[in-house]
Amino acid sequence: MNQRAAFFFFVFCAVLFFLQGSHNISRAQNTVQFAKATEHFDAIIVPGIPYKDPALEIIFKARILWAKYLFDNGVADNIIFSGGAVYNPYVEGIIMKTYADSLGIPPAHTFSEVQAEHSTENIYYSLLMARQMGFRKVAVATDHYQAIIIKKFMDKNCPDVKLILIEFKKINLIAAPWPEIDPSAACVDDFVSLVEREDRIKRFKGTLGMNINYDEGDTLNYPQRRSLFSLAGLSSFR
Repeated sequence: MNQRAAFFFFVFCAVLFFLQGSHNISRAQNTVQFAKATEHFDAIIVPGIPYKDPALEIIFKARILWAKYLFDNGVADNIIFSGGAVYNPYVEGIIMKTYADSLGIPPAHTFSEVQAEHSTENIYYSLLMARQMGFRKVAVATDHYQAIIIKKFMDKNCPDVKLILIEFKKINLIAAPWPEIDPSAACVDDFVSLVEREDRIKRFKGTLGMNINYDEGDTLNYPQRRSLFSLAGLSSFR
């Protein structure tokens, strides 16, 4: 899939999201809510995406530029970029932080979560990191397609964490400065792709949040549909 095809696929998914999901989101009582890009959060979580994948380059850039917009405009005080080395040797959380720092976000306000290998894990492990750092009010900042993937998991485990969807009119994918970086610090040795480490069934379970390595003392059990807030000490998130 080339960049043009990836972009139109992304737009198509966004349209489906609004036609099929937004109406239900607004009507449901115990479900994830959208946040406006004028609210304030202690931190935002930005799910990772593979580096140097031509089909995903547009979304990779959009997520980072959106995070910068939210930081620059006082919406987020801190940013957690989440993702390990999943489909190539570059650790997603580190490479995305490297770009964000190079774009002028103070490095003291950007963080890398490097354990997640699935979208649901991006949310889980980043929320645990947020708790450990004392961030109380947290949102997930991502694109419409990613929101479709993580919404069900968030509905059942952390419905009070809001989603801040990318507003493409507020970032300029074409004209925005995009730095040259040295990616070597994010590259791991002896890399083995997730596709080689997990079969299709296990990867699908991971997408559902069933491969999470729960910390000792962390009783969250996704199949039991229990709330991440009460179990991870995040009950004051709004």
